[in-house]
Amino acid sequence: MSQKSEEESKEVLESIVEVVKEVSALPECPVPWKKQYCNLVRRVKLLSPFFEELIDCETPLGELEIQALVSLKAALESARDLLRSVNEGSKLYQALNWEKNANRFHEVTEQLEKALSQISFDKLDISEEVHEQAELVHAQFKRAKGRLDTPDLQLYMDLNIARSKKDPDPIILRRLLEKLHLRTIDDLKKESVALHEIVISADGDPGDYLEDMSGLLKNLKDCLLAEDPEIAASGGGKCLPKHRSPVIPDDFRCPISLELMKDPVIVSTGQTYERSCIRKWLDAGHKTCPKTQQTLSHTALTPNYVLKSLIAQWCESNGVELPKRQGTCKNKKAGNCVSDCDRKTIDALLGKLLNGNPDEQRAAAGELRLLAKRNADNRVCIAEAGAIPLLVELLASPDPRTQEHAVTALLNLSINESNKSSIVNAGAIPDIVDVLKNGSTEARENAAATLFSLSVIDENKVAIGAAGAIPALIDLLCQGSPRGKKDAATAIFNLSIYQGNKVRAVKAGIVAPLMRLLGDAGGGMMDEALAILAILASHQEGKLAIGMAEPIPILVEVMRTGSPRNRENAAAVLWSLCTGDVQHLTTARVLGAEEALKDLTENGTDRAKRKAGNLLELMRRSVETVVSQ
Repeated sequence: MSQKSEEESKEVLESIVEVVKEVSALPECPVPWKKQYCNLVRRVKLLSPFFEELIDCETPLGELEIQALVSLKAALESARDLLRSVNEGSKLYQALNWEKNANRFHEVTEQLEKALSQISFDKLDISEEVHEQAELVHAQFKRAKGRLDTPDLQLYMDLNIARSKKDPDPIILRRLLEKLHLRTIDDLKKESVALHEIVISADGDPGDYLEDMSGLLKNLKDCLLAEDPEIAASGGGKCLPKHRSPVIPDDFRCPISLELMKDPVIVSTGQTYERSCIRKWLDAGHKTCPKTQQTLSHTALTPNYVLKSLIAQWCESNGVELPKRQGTCKNKKAGNCVSDCDRKTIDALLGKLLNGNPDEQRAAAGELRLLAKRNADNRVCIAEAGAIPLLVELLASPDPRTQEHAVTALLNLSINESNKSSIVNAGAIPDIVDVLKNGSTEARENAAATLFSLSVIDENKVAIGAAGAIPALIDLLCQGSPRGKKDAATAIFNLSIYQGNKVRAVKAGIVAPLMRLLGDAGGGMMDEALAILAILASHQEGKLAIGMAEPIPILVEVMRTGSPRNRENAAAVLWSLCTGDVQHLTTARVLGAEEALKDLTENGTDRAKRKAGNLLELMRRSVETVVSQ
């Protein structure tokens, strides 16, 4: 490839990485595009390791690959512009133009899918993990382009009713204020300015909605002022209350009734509602979560004891009458996720976690640990009952056994995919890392396993690495029991898929212990050591650190006698070391690597055959260069 093409590919990739960073830095998802917005941002962010590896890749890209990346760059820029546009401007205008914006999201999805389909991932010299992740994102875009999004039905109905009536029901207006996050007079002023800008940018003709929006905006403002006249005199910055005094926190109000919750319960999506309100919704035949519009995986209602206790404390502090306890149905309907016996046990254990003495908390955490291990249904219901924040608090317990129970319970709960996000959102990562550093032997091992489980989600890889987990994992890799070493190695491998963590691992001194494990044939850690070395060698700093450890003799030996997977990883490491380094290439040839590589091209895995073929070609060119000189 010409120098001009190399410069072009580098320029395109750097531009793409910059666009991905801009998308990643965008603020929280806006209403009413939360689902579409989050999905698009998440998928773009998941492509980040792919682009970073391409930048570090020393194998030049072909013309077709560069053209495909140019198309992908244009698609990503369209995605960024769309995400920015829904973050700015009038919320009312966007909500009323739902179909138009839905089409824009669909068009961007199609554009990204088409651009990704032009890339031959098999021909690129990228790690297997990044390859699989890029293919997964492509598959997600392919599925997404075949689906049409549905609107937030509650918001859509409320907007239609509010537009069609001169004096809409205040409850509907109140719900719109909440849905659109128009909670202060300042918010409404910004909305008014945004509408004015729409008129200007559209040359005075923004569509049929202008008159509707102006009238609706006036009604929303009147509703806001009626809730608390003091807002008008306060300069507009005061947040919207439900009652004049005291102001009820948003999290304490039911999303359906907007009233203070007396008996908060959690549905399968993790959202909390007043029991009587969500029960009416379900009894009416609805199968979705009112707030998120997600399909409910089951209709079990799990008491939110944590929130109920916080509401009680708030009521007592503010002189509000404590909500009266409402009766619950003792005869559970079909479809509940656990037996009556287990449900009662979970409810009782959470009460002990919340209000028990240290001995009771230790025992309760231990029982939750076992229940979470027993089956998938228990893991769902324990989390929905509000156990995760309480278990995270116990990670800081001075009692080693309590700490061990808590981290192991979180490990078992994290097997459920939706629980992973709940655990991270509860602020668990720094505390888990602290247990990894200072806990008992079993607690440290289970902390490492928990971090591995959480790191399945790519965003968590960044957070776990930033929390200082990698040096502690390396320490466990060196000093732990056989099981502890396995847990540490799998966590390090998964975290190192993210480029930034490769650098952290190298700087923390990972290469020396990996080489020791590689040289200990009876230690049972050769597979893990080689897998980690292969992924680190794809980064320049990792390549340099591995090269300094003189690994070539043992890599050649593994290529001769190792298992198929180890032979593949040894060839991958050797390929990274020898690319652009004549000294390593010469050393490998002197040690007889050619014979092992030729055997790999015939009997190795597909990836091993590719790496071995590339290495043999490098050696052939090297010999020709020497002869010609």
